[in-house]
Formats: sequence, structure tokens, C-alpha cells
Amino acid sequence: MGWSELLIVGIVALIVVGPKDLPGMFRELGKFSAKLRGMARDFQRAMEDAADQSGVGDVAKTLRTATNPSSAVSDTLSKATEGLTNWDPDAPVDGPIPGKHTAEFTKERQEAAEKIRKVSAEKAEERLRKEAEAAEAKAAASKAAPAEIEDDPGMVAVDDTPPASASTAPEAKST
Repeated sequence: MGWSELLIVGIVALIVVGPKDLPGMFRELGKFSAKLRGMARDFQRAMEDAADQSGVGDVAKTLRTATNPSSAVSDTLSKATEGLTNWDPDAPVDGPIPGKHTAEFTKERQEAAEKIRKVSAEKAEERLRKEAEAAEAKAAASKAAPAEIEDDPGMVAVDDTPPASASTAPEAKST
């Protein structure tokens, strides 16, 4: 309420209550508003105590921290650099040592690679041997085929080559 509204309320109260009873009414109104404010203050304190007991204050603080980007970033950075500032290169390492099994894995990989190479070489030799046998068999079959034809009395030899004639011979040009 503004001053002009309070002035209008005061003038109406002066007319309705009268000038004699107006100070007493304002006194009672003041006591009533003081009681009302006291009750509101007690209610607010009771609600704050209940919230503190239930942990709502911690949740609110966490939410405020989480929604504040600068504090979230600084907390994350401080946690990340904590291990770097407390690092001791001479301190014993807890847990497995990185690279401890590397030599074992390297040996296993070398053995597997040798096995693969050996099997591949055997397969290649076998393939080459089969190809050589097939080539020998083919060569033997081609040599044996003309002999069989000559030995077979029922077979007649046919000459596929065309006879040499004058039309096929190249002509000599005179200059």
C-alpha cells in the first residue's frame, strides 16, 4: 500500500470510528499485527529447524554448488590435480605394474606368428608340388597322345595345315 492509500484508510477510519476511539483502535491494531508477525517468525523458525533436521539444507547447498559453474569447475580441477601434486615417483606402485605381461604376450605372439608362417609354407609347398605333378601329367599325356594315335590302326591321321598355293604366297614387288 502506498501513502495515498494509507491516508484514505485513515480518513475513513476517522469518520467511522470517530476521533475519541481512533488512538485505541490503532493501538489494538498494532498489538494484533505484532502478534501476527511473532507467530509468522516462530513458524518460519520451526520450518527452518525441521528442514535442517531432515537434511534439506545440505541438499540446497549441494544444488547451489552444482548450479554454480565456477565452483564446479574449480572443484573438478582441484580433484584432478590433487594426484599430481602428491605424486612421488619413488613410491611403490599399488596394483599391477603396467607392462608387466608385455614380454609374455610378445613371446606368445611370436610363437603364433611362427606357427602361422610354418603352416603357410607347408601349404604353399604342397600346392606347388600338386601343380608340378599336374604339369608333368599333362606333359606326359600330350607326349603319349601322338604315339597312341600312330599305334591305333583304326585312326586316320588328318593334316590340318592348308596346302601352300600360289594365292597364299606373298608376291614380290618389282621396283
